[in-house]
Amino acid sequence: MCAATSTIRALLGALIALCAEAGAVQAAECRGMDHAGSTFTVCEVDAAQSDLRLFLRDPETGQPLGSFDNVDRMLARSGHRLGVAMNAGMYHPDRRPVGLYIEDGRKIAGLVETAGPGNFGLLPNGVFCIRKGRADVMETRRFARERPACRHATQSGPMLVIDGALHPRFLRESDSRFIRNGLGSSEDGRRVVLAISETPVNFHDFATLFRDVLDLPQALYLDGNISRLHAPGLNRHDGGFPMGPILGTVVPADDQTAPD
Repeated sequence: MCAATSTIRALLGALIALCAEAGAVQAAECRGMDHAGSTFTVCEVDAAQSDLRLFLRDPETGQPLGSFDNVDRMLARSGHRLGVAMNAGMYHPDRRPVGLYIEDGRKIAGLVETAGPGNFGLLPNGVFCIRKGRADVMETRRFARERPACRHATQSGPMLVIDGALHPRFLRESDSRFIRNGLGSSEDGRRVVLAISETPVNFHDFATLFRDVLDLPQALYLDGNISRLHAPGLNRHDGGFPMGPILGTVVPADDQTAPD
């Protein structure tokens, strides 16, 4: 009897530990941090456990979603809600993505490999690719060579960190400062970190946040003028002008313990 009780206790302990571990990796934890004299909000997502997606248009109406509220309303139709989210790349005035965009396996816009005007064309730029069990920031030329099977993908630029090195055009002393947002990924593709500056920063300081503080070998700039964050765990819901692509986690609407 004692042996049986010990076995049951051991099994219960293992189950509790497993559940605690699952909750920990699924949580999209958001927190503030300081770096290089600026303040940032960062949200960590486990790509192997979270339902991470891109959103552009409402499939029922064909109209651009453009806001976190509209994504939330769309997800509610299937019993879900939006967790942590942010704007996910540059777009044209009609909100068509600039560069590659794939949503739920369907390519909506093609890969752009040439240099061009603005931040997007400041090569090297990159692609954020979501696939089964992982999500990766990849430099565009590498992406073109490897052609990973992305379920969702968005292209933006410039790259902030490439294989642990800063973009070669960034200057420590640059006075070009904006509110900026971007994301980085770990080598195994499991850890994805979304970051937004709370004060204007230059590219160099934003990039070193990913490389030196968050310890991520790859990071991609998403935007500067339309930088927004949706973080229910922080009671934060940024509004403003309509957005193009939106990146976010999807959680059950009726599960109040579900991670954001």
